Amino acid sequence: MPHLPSRLPPPRTPGSYRIALVCLGNICRSPTAHVVLERRVADAGLDDRVEVASSGTGGWHVGHPMDERAAATLAAAGYDPTRHRARQYDATWPEAYDLVLVMDEQNLADVGGRTDRVGLFRDLDPVGPGGEVPDPYYGGSDGFEEVLAMVERTSDAIVRALPDALAAAGAGRVGDHA
Repeated sequence: MPHLPSRLPPPRTPGSYRIALVCLGNICRSPTAHVVLERRVADAGLDDRVEVASSGTGGWHVGHPMDERAAATLAAAGYDPTRHRARQYDATWPEAYDLVLVMDEQNLADVGGRTDRVGLFRDLDPVGPGGEVPDPYYGGSDGFEEVLAMVERTSDAIVRALPDALAAAGAGRVGDHA
């Protein structure tokens, strides 16, 4: 099994955690991750302490719902994609959020590069740590399904790490990822 990071960055405010997810237009990958991670956080009973947001580095879709194919893929898997409206990334997010996770290397460059609080979403993927979430926009429905599978397993890994990060109240230590 691949080695996963042993720490999440510590929360800026003890007892709460803020996660921002970023892609190019905020209509496919980051809103898929937002919807899934938010549901996983709620299912784990952490929604009163963990906030999830998403945005795109480009502003051309601001205010629009997510891509219809992304929404259909989420809906078919039992998620509710209807509340999403695209937002544009704000350069203050690395200071405002505990963790900013981007979908690919270009997004990483667009937000200013890797730091202790900014990295790739798939850095926590138990199957392909450090990989990119491919942009399904120009492909068929199978690309959206592939993204959903990556997002679900990575969201599960993030949620497994959150209780220890919250309990550490500054240490950010996470447990074993067996």
